[in-house]
Amino acid sequence: MSVREQLLEYLDDNLERYLENWKSKIRISDTDVHQDKVEENGVMMYRLVQKNIEAPICLDRIIALAKKVALERVEANVNIGDFIYNVNAGRSVLMKHMTYAGIEVSELQSILDSINELFDQFSYHAVSEYTRMKNNELQEKISFIDETHQEKLSILGQMSSSFVHEFRNPLTAIMGFVKLLQKEYPDLEYIDVIDHELQQLNFRISQFLHVSKKEIDVGSLEWLEVKTILAGIIDFIYPSIVDCDVEIHNNIPANLNVFGQQDKLRQVFLNIMMNSIDALKETPGPRQIELHCDQDEEMVNIYLTNNGPRIPAETLKTIFEPFYTTKELGTGIGLYVCRKIIQNHQGRISCHSNDEYTTFKVSLPLAEKLSIEQA
Repeated sequence: MSVREQLLEYLDDNLERYLENWKSKIRISDTDVHQDKVEENGVMMYRLVQKNIEAPICLDRIIALAKKVALERVEANVNIGDFIYNVNAGRSVLMKHMTYAGIEVSELQSILDSINELFDQFSYHAVSEYTRMKNNELQEKISFIDETHQEKLSILGQMSSSFVHEFRNPLTAIMGFVKLLQKEYPDLEYIDVIDHELQQLNFRISQFLHVSKKEIDVGSLEWLEVKTILAGIIDFIYPSIVDCDVEIHNNIPANLNVFGQQDKLRQVFLNIMMNSIDALKETPGPRQIELHCDQDEEMVNIYLTNNGPRIPAETLKTIFEPFYTTKELGTGIGLYVCRKIIQNHQGRISCHSNDEYTTFKVSLPLAEKLSIEQA
């Protein structure tokens, strides 16, 4: 009798012994919905080994079993570590099991090598299939979460739109009467403060309307000089600049023009500048904001850099998402609106931050005219 025949006879006679030893070592959860198939799979692997001892088997048979087991492990929600442990336990027990066949190890070596290769192939294809299915499962969950999140945002947008439209009607009337009071009583104490606060409130309402997509956009498209826009913003926020003791360097060259809607681009740069000033309040000094730019054949890149505290990497991933904020009284829609406006100008906005500087980069296309979608 040949060594292979002797080994096959031993394996036929001692299957139960192998299964008993293997099952004593593997990890099976009480919640495993396929725990009744674990022994069945062990037997199938045992039979594959026997077939491979007779003659090298087709790889497709190994892959078929690997995919079957992987699917069951995914459905059982088994940890990948436990999965690999059980496969290796099967290999280890089988190798030791065959040494009791009364055959010299030197005569078994080539057979053991081929069985090791079989287990390697099985492990590779099983883990690959397990990983693929787990990734698909994860992507489905992420898609579901995204869809649910978008539905919630849509409902919230509808609610906020209805609310702010109702709120804006009396606000418009109040602003009108304040203007009349300013005209009739120019020296009236605190009237300028009231007007400024009403303007800020109106600005916040406009941001909510941008998010809900209900605002009627009547802004015209025109050639705009970037330096002039930024200089106007610096003048507008001068009290905040002085209060925070910030030094601003406007290094944007003259005659750098972009084609867009002035009010919207002004809103973008104003929001970033105010965020920068808020961040600089946490810096002991000197506090600086630098405005500069460069351009290539397609885009003009405008950089707004401050030397405030570093923005953590996990925060950078979400700062342009709606309703995300790190401010105690923030709305979490400012940067979302900024991104939306820049995208509608066929541009891009991004943020980079390290221990020394935080830079917002606004890229706008160089073109004679752009077909800008209404935000």
